[in-house]
Amino acid sequence: MPRAAFLDRPAARLAALAVLLACVAALAWLHRADLLPARFAPVAADDPFALCFAGRAAEIDRMVSEGLIDQARAMLFKTRAEAMCRAETENQ
Repeated sequence: MPRAAFLDRPAARLAALAVLLACVAALAWLHRADLLPARFAPVAADDPFALCFAGRAAEIDRMVSEGLIDQARAMLFKTRAEAMCRAETENQ
């Protein structure tokens, strides 16, 4: 019985799996900031953006807790609130 080619052996499949896992690990490492965002840094109490966004975010969180919106919509609303607060505070 002839020996199977190397690519047909289980060792080759294990090597391919190892390469795949290494690529996934490298990709996760390169995008670790995107996958695990840092906690919000404390901001000054007189920061106009922080005050604006905190108020809007509290309203959005209240709507989630009351069941008016789901988490996906809350993220959308917070993104829009952030953009609005940034636009308002840039002009000050």
